[in-house]
Amino acid sequence: MKTRQKGTALVEFALILPMLLLLTFITTEFGRAIFQYNTITKSVRDAVRYLSVQTPGTHVAEAQNLVVYGNVAGTGTPLAPGLSVANVLTPTWQTAGSNPLINTVQVTVSGYKFVPLYGSVFGVAFADSTGKITYSNISATMRSSI
Repeated sequence: MKTRQKGTALVEFALILPMLLLLTFITTEFGRAIFQYNTITKSVRDAVRYLSVQTPGTHVAEAQNLVVYGNVAGTGTPLAPGLSVANVLTPTWQTAGSNPLINTVQVTVSGYKFVPLYGSVFGVAFADSTGKITYSNISATMRSSI
């Protein structure tokens, strides 16, 4: 009786392997997407923090470089693949209230597209026709000290 079931484990493994690989790829890509989103979010927060201590309307290019490259000089490789200065909208300063007067500054990244390693691992439900996933706007607002 044992000889008749000798290869069943191998057959079962061969049947389930594609599902396990697909699950592994989806988990990996989802982790990469979350990591890149968090990286951009942190860089936007750093840029708005930088602008909050600057004179309103100044140092815009430096803040955009801080979002994309992680430094004000704009050197090196982008923090997230495909992220460019064109994705960083011009920061906005606003004044609200009267007593006390509150000044805020906002930095926004718009139109960033996550490029998965495996073209259509997310399927058509999440990705566009090229397999890229467009993030919604990522922004941060901070009270300005000036």
